Amino acid sequence: MEPVPVYEAGPYEQAMQTTVALEGDGASIAQARHLAARFLTQVQAGHGLPISQRAADVTQLVVSELVTNARKYAPGPVLMHLRIVGDLVEIVVWDSAPKLPVATAADAARVGQHGLEIVMAVAQGYGVQVEPVGKRITVRIALLDDPTGALTGRPPQ
Repeated sequence: MEPVPVYEAGPYEQAMQTTVALEGDGASIAQARHLAARFLTQVQAGHGLPISQRAADVTQLVVSELVTNARKYAPGPVLMHLRIVGDLVEIVVWDSAPKLPVATAADAARVGQHGLEIVMAVAQGYGVQVEPVGKRITVRIALLDDPTGALTGRPPQ
């Protein structure tokens, strides 16, 4: 998986982005999922951008996992930014906790704490950036399914 490089959006892509501040309560997770679904629907309808059902589902899953972790481990609000970058949807979640997330080794007996493993398995790009306050996690998801059938849009390894 490639680290997520800094990307400057062109004028067309600037119209295909949204940002929301989420309160630190349980409703923020559902709110984030609904916002992500609505964003992709609007991009598809308004710009004619093809988006697979798998991409929409995976985007909501990733948003849910990232916002859940932010809510669980960081006090205060969470910022979520969604934008289209070429043929990817970029999900950026900021929270106030400076501690970086760490994916633990796979363990089928472990209950819970698989969120970051899942995110990294379905993403085309993943990166974490420490901010003056907190951190920013960036994940990129392919908007279309890979014609070879690879679920993540990458060839099987």
